[in-house]
Amino acid sequence: MTPGFFAVFDDIAALLDDAAAMSKIATKKTAGILGDDLAVNAQKASGFASSRELPVLWAITKGSFLNKLIILPLAFLLSAFAPWIIVPILLLGGIYLAYEGAHKVNEYIFPHKMHKKQEAAKELTEEEILLLEKSKIKSAIRTDFILSIEIIIIALGTVLHQPLLIQIIAVSVVAILATIGVYGIVALIVRMDDFGFKLMSIAKSEESLLYALGDLLVASLPKVIRILTFVGTVAMLLVAGGIFSHNIHQLHDALQILPGIVMDLLIGITLGYVTLLVIEFYNTVIRRDFSVTK
Repeated sequence: MTPGFFAVFDDIAALLDDAAAMSKIATKKTAGILGDDLAVNAQKASGFASSRELPVLWAITKGSFLNKLIILPLAFLLSAFAPWIIVPILLLGGIYLAYEGAHKVNEYIFPHKMHKKQEAAKELTEEEILLLEKSKIKSAIRTDFILSIEIIIIALGTVLHQPLLIQIIAVSVVAILATIGVYGIVALIVRMDDFGFKLMSIAKSEESLLYALGDLLVASLPKVIRILTFVGTVAMLLVAGGIFSHNIHQLHDALQILPGIVMDLLIGITLGYVTLLVIEFYNTVIRRDFSVTK
């Protein structure tokens, strides 16, 4: 009886060792998309009042965990019973990310639209600001949902040859680490200035190294946010382009003379602007005509 009891523990230990090894491999495979996820979410989590940064980030983090709780079981079920539908879902997610990226580029090219929004925001009541905040949180969670699908599918693809239990453990570990790691780093970034002010307050003099370090952190935050906004926008376009170039072989073959990153960026920006134009056409022509007719 005792040998059988210890044999069970040996089996469990072997299973956990295999799951840990597969988790490590899957994490390496998703490292690129995790970097994009960090840039995109840091950009999405910025732009809020200092007192609201952590509550907003916590709301987005909870939404990210919920996203993964929804995606993980569906990914395992689809992988087992309907693997053909995974690629179309990824392509739809790619279209959404491309649209988001193109929309950001369009705002940069035509900044007068952004200025009008910012001027209007100054006149908002506290209730309206909270509603706007909720809207931004929902947008961030939607983007996280698409990126989470990509992370989970890539991780799942590395362990498909493994037993189902190891697949579940390995991919779940990657999903949890991705959420904690990404949003933990984002939290550190958005609180850089507070940490800087704290260092400056405890420094003995303005000539001290501690004060200089705090001043550097405070001064660096706006630049870091601007850089992350740019990187996040490019990341969305690259991820979107990568989804299409990796899953539509004809597209990849037609553009294979280009470097991979250039190919993905070109596909992402083209797809994003086509989607943006279609949506603008629908909103300004079809929807308006429908409203007038009605």
